[in-house]
Amino acid sequence: ARLVESGGGLVQPGGSLKLSCKVSGIDGSYTMEWYRQTPGLQREMVASISHFSDNIQYADSVKGRFTVSRDNGLKTLYLQMNNLKPEDTGLYLCKIQWYWGQGTQVTVSS
Repeated sequence: ARLVESGGGLVQPGGSLKLSCKVSGIDGSYTMEWYRQTPGLQREMVASISHFSDNIQYADSVKGRFTVSRDNGLKTLYLQMNNLKPEDTGLYLCKIQWYWGQGTQVTVSS
């Protein structure tokens, strides 16, 4: 299995980014998740979405600002991040079952 994230970068506070995670080598139905890792802290689950998008969950810190979605035909997971804050800075990784991507860095700074 392979998970490849993209879309990270440097953005000013209040800005937006859209992350993508392209999946290959995994078949069937599965929940997809976004995690965020910051130096010295454990990985924090940011958003989770079930196979048919009927069960979506967010960390309290991102509710109302982030939107998770997926395209099962393209085997791609997305994370639309709006009104970004400096505390959103971190390495964003996607996860399926026990598989992790390498992550894409998001830095929110003026």
